[in-house]
Amino acid sequence: MEFGLTLFTSDRGIRPTSAAVAAENAGFSAFYVPEHTHIPVRREAAHPGTGGAELPDERYSRTLDPWVALAAVSSVTSTIRLGTAVAIPVESDPITLAKTIASVDHLSGGRTVLGVGYGWNLDEMADHNVPPKLRRTMLREYLEAMRELWSRDEAEYHGRFVDFGPSWAWPKTVQQGGPRTLVGAAGNEKNFKWICRSADGWMTTPISQDIAGSVRQLRELWAEAGREGEPYIVVLDGKPIPEKIEMYRELGVHELVYGTPDKSEEEVLAYIDRLAGKLGLSVGT
Repeated sequence: MEFGLTLFTSDRGIRPTSAAVAAENAGFSAFYVPEHTHIPVRREAAHPGTGGAELPDERYSRTLDPWVALAAVSSVTSTIRLGTAVAIPVESDPITLAKTIASVDHLSGGRTVLGVGYGWNLDEMADHNVPPKLRRTMLREYLEAMRELWSRDEAEYHGRFVDFGPSWAWPKTVQQGGPRTLVGAAGNEKNFKWICRSADGWMTTPISQDIAGSVRQLRELWAEAGREGEPYIVVLDGKPIPEKIEMYRELGVHELVYGTPDKSEEEVLAYIDRLAGKLGLSVGT
């Protein structure tokens, strides 16, 4: 089982380059950043954590563009995987987004991970003309179309939301067929069936609890869908409690990811070192 870090990037506090270098040096395997293009001031959509319109963190309205941040990180790191937790692809043009992700994957030597969400902030998505009841269909088409662009010399796709004829588009991703795609969502049958059809694995939400049953259900649905291997499972964990970590290891979770505090650069760097020590990681690997 591997360990990753997620940084809620913003235009204040520690820069993602500094945090990612520290994470790589401390022995972490992956570095994730979130995405919100903007936050409408007046909203009806409830935040899954607060249950209302209030947001738990000011940085929701201050996030950096995830792929710009990861491109910067790729230039100062060499081994750590670079991912989103999570991106909202349907808020971008799919052809342009495919080019951006392929470029970051190319420049990083094939280190990108595409964590995606259906999108809880329907008000934000409405400004991008995303129909709320069809956002899953739209996301599926986006992923399918981007994989065509990443893998075929002459790519084309014809769907309801994405439609283009035979086209040339380079660079291709270093990773054949595109980066590993993880869906960040609640652990239920509907989401798992979607993952089994359209993604490579599951990323838990920060409020997910008691996931043992969910992990078993996902693996059963994966096998029933005829998928090879097993789904890649990433858990967004809270505190590094040894008994809990061992439970995740026994469940066969592939990766545990920990958040970083909203504090000064010095404090965040110290936290990363302490966390690495608690997890038994090898500094400088």
